[in-house]
Amino acid sequence: MADNENPDVTGNVDRLYRTDMSRRALLRLAAGSAAGLSLSALLAACGGGDSTPTPSSGGGQQGSAESTPTQASGGTPAAEETPEPAGEGGGVITVAITAPLQSLDPANHRDRVTETVLRAMFDGLVTRRQDGEIVPEIAESWEQIDDTTWEFKIRSGVTFHNGDPLTAEDVRFSLERVAMDGMMDGETSPRQSLLPPIAEITAPDDQTVRIVLQSPVPEAILLAGLVHNQIVPKAYVEEVGGAGLAAKPIGAGPFKFVEGDVSDRIVLERYDDYYGGSPDMPPVGPAKADGVVFRVIPELSSRLASLKAGDVHIVQNLNVDSARSLRTDPNIVVKSYDGTRTTWLAMNVTRPPFDNKLVRQAMNYGLDVQSIIDQVLGGEAVRMTGAVPPFSQFYDTSLQPYPYDPDKAKQLLEEAGVGTSFQFVLDAQEPDRAVAEIIVQQYRQLGLDASVRIWEWPVLQEATLKGERQMLLGSWGNSFRHPVDLINPTLMTGGRGNYSQYSNPELDELLEQGAVASKDEAAEIYKRVQQILYEDAPWVFLWVPNEVEAGSAALQNWEPGPDGRELLADTWLAS
Repeated sequence: MADNENPDVTGNVDRLYRTDMSRRALLRLAAGSAAGLSLSALLAACGGGDSTPTPSSGGGQQGSAESTPTQASGGTPAAEETPEPAGEGGGVITVAITAPLQSLDPANHRDRVTETVLRAMFDGLVTRRQDGEIVPEIAESWEQIDDTTWEFKIRSGVTFHNGDPLTAEDVRFSLERVAMDGMMDGETSPRQSLLPPIAEITAPDDQTVRIVLQSPVPEAILLAGLVHNQIVPKAYVEEVGGAGLAAKPIGAGPFKFVEGDVSDRIVLERYDDYYGGSPDMPPVGPAKADGVVFRVIPELSSRLASLKAGDVHIVQNLNVDSARSLRTDPNIVVKSYDGTRTTWLAMNVTRPPFDNKLVRQAMNYGLDVQSIIDQVLGGEAVRMTGAVPPFSQFYDTSLQPYPYDPDKAKQLLEEAGVGTSFQFVLDAQEPDRAVAEIIVQQYRQLGLDASVRIWEWPVLQEATLKGERQMLLGSWGNSFRHPVDLINPTLMTGGRGNYSQYSNPELDELLEQGAVASKDEAAEIYKRVQQILYEDAPWVFLWVPNEVEAGSAALQNWEPGPDGRELLADTWLAS
């Protein structure tokens, strides 16, 4: 059914809730709901209709662990199932997603949007609560056996959507598909780097999995990687292969696959035999909603129109102007929460004038970051003090943000011998054009000859990593909420996202130590790391943009996840 062929489908669905029509038929009808009218009045004035003025592109856009993991202790007791109060539950929740999915195989993608959909169907050993803490999910408990060996106990009574029991062998198989080379029908999983290097995975019995790492890593890093890896049924995948799993996915999550196309929509229905999910995320039990539909709607204007029309219930990735406008609508709720994507200006430290530390410090003093956050981003961002963001458990609270001090900036530029007349280009992508222009306007007020150049990301990324550009407006996802997931790839010598070409042997050694240190030792190591980077200033430290979403006021118990994903098992629609 074309989107414009049934403008009254919302009313039809409401009426069907009061009939004996099967849930599956209801889901199919909801999946064909209309896209709605144009809503150009809600397009952002800053940066274009479908652009967000908060930089969201740059380093690690697809490679980021697509949030500090607070170390969840093993042995969490199982919670009793919470009785469902009368009148709670029901409805088909429709979520507008921004792009086609890469795959319905949880081992064959590297994409936040894809993971949002897959997490509704698949559970992992552990998961992350809305407050960012990592808690048990399919795993009941875990313990460290030695420096490199971890043992996980698997929860009993968990079944896949085809009725098969989930055992330790399914966990071993699922993790090996990701961790080991060539385990996906001869290919290697694009999610492999989300896990620390693994030497061996065994299943001594049906309820026990042992993971042997190639070298010691902090518990937080292992658990953060496991958050992003879900469990599949071994027997089914061996029967149908990866392509078969992607065509008809079977997981152990709160919703099961009905039908769909990764480029259009995915229709799910509640799995009534769901074991209940993490006992640390009550209420425990089957999903509240009858089903979930994920609709691919790339254009922001169309997503907003569909939300206003009631054809979708959740829209992600709002820009400032859209959020401001939607807050005046009594039928819509806008929610803002801490993001995990750091944003900065990476200066090429190997080329003049940014090869001089005084110049780099001057660039930090010469930009009024807080005014941009307040006036351009609508306050929807948290200021970065240095290279480690405030949400990290290793954040150094003794550091203060570089104050806006144009006189100090000019003084440092004179001391560096370059003065205020040098020329430079700030490179950015199209969605970040508006913010980039505001940044260079401020630098021009210092007397600098600054300009913006817009690129397609693949071209810009290659040129910047080769050291051919001067300054990049970029960002890096940090879902692990740990410096090893942010500083190591972006500021360690040769890092895959080292757009500043920064190289410091002392820093490299500290980062290597921090990756394997105990929590207390790591705190001291990363304090020194932050002090070095604050002084050397390879970046102009900007902000961490908030995640902003909008939902229908009919949504009950809706709380977006801590890493840009929807946790919908306990959400439903008011009748």
